[in-house]
Amino acid sequence: MPVINRLADFHDEITAWRRDIHANPELLFDVHRTAGLVAEKLKSFGADEVVTGIGRTGVVGVIRGRKTSSGKVIGLRADMDALPIAERTGKPWASKVPGRMHACGHDGHTAMLLGAAKYLAETRNFDGTAVVIFQPAEEGGAGGKEMVDDGLMERFAIDEVYGLHNFPGLPAGHFATRPGPLMAAADRFTIRIEGKGGHAARPHHCVDPVVTGAAMVQALQTIVARNANPLESLVVSVTMFHAGDADNVIAETAELAGTVRSLAEAMRDLAEERVKAIVRSVAEAHGARAAIDYRREYPVTTNHAEQAQFAAKVAREVAGSDAVIDDVPPVMGAEDFSFMLNARPGAFMFIGNGDTAGVHHPEYDFNDEIIPAGCSYWARLVETALPV
Repeated sequence: MPVINRLADFHDEITAWRRDIHANPELLFDVHRTAGLVAEKLKSFGADEVVTGIGRTGVVGVIRGRKTSSGKVIGLRADMDALPIAERTGKPWASKVPGRMHACGHDGHTAMLLGAAKYLAETRNFDGTAVVIFQPAEEGGAGGKEMVDDGLMERFAIDEVYGLHNFPGLPAGHFATRPGPLMAAADRFTIRIEGKGGHAARPHHCVDPVVTGAAMVQALQTIVARNANPLESLVVSVTMFHAGDADNVIAETAELAGTVRSLAEAMRDLAEERVKAIVRSVAEAHGARAAIDYRREYPVTTNHAEQAQFAAKVAREVAGSDAVIDDVPPVMGAEDFSFMLNARPGAFMFIGNGDTAGVHHPEYDFNDEIIPAGCSYWARLVETALPV
């Protein structure tokens, strides 16, 4: 069963919504314009309920089928926020806001779910309830957790929940998923080193936090190389190092920051223990003091096996068997849809964006050609899960 003709008819309209959202990017929870547009569209489609302010600025639409005797409720989630990146696409719909852009395709995710909502509200060819979830603050703000903590699942009696994200490099309109871990847990750390500053020509009277920090960076790389099981996935990256203001002064302090990515709790625990031990011991060895703020943030995005199999089946109905991978290798990026999957059974799916710049790149743009496939996936998922 290919792309739904009615959704193909909406293609230009949905593309216009997407490009409007793209031109007006908003960050984290400050998505008031986008959330307002979403709520307005859902009301115009005839959604049975439209609720705003879930998880601070999230929007939820409730669409009941022509029958509701099954009593089953399926949640579909899209994210709305952009990134603090200066856009370099040169497109007519490029960001109007300096230093902000939709560099991860959340504009496309929102537009595709709106298109599916319009179709579902128009046809209602299902027995049960579809709940469309528009989430703020995926990019580092844990908006998914905020919505779950705000009672999303209980308030709307959601039984299963599904997510969809574009994937540059995967052919346009193709799909990919897997049961079990699909995306990594993401943790962050900040290290503050206190030494003893002084004249750069008299280092023996100082305790150099730059040298101490450099030793820490080197030692932290041994966690993956020498502590982790080579057959397990783990990333430890120091991504920031700030110290000093002059070339003839040994600084008093230095600050390092970075991220840890893992696919298993054992590796997550190992990394945290070793990062803290290395920071403590290297600082002591250099005569410096160090404090570390280690924050566990997004958990592993773990698909439930039954729902992942079902999602792949629906994708094959839309795109064909040759265009769906149901055992794609996990990726070390992170997703706060993980909080929703920890609260309810469900699955996260990738849809190919084609040969485009990667996400979080200033030249990235969502591929509007995949809109009918993405909308059809959402619609068929509801109609297949909730047959009349």
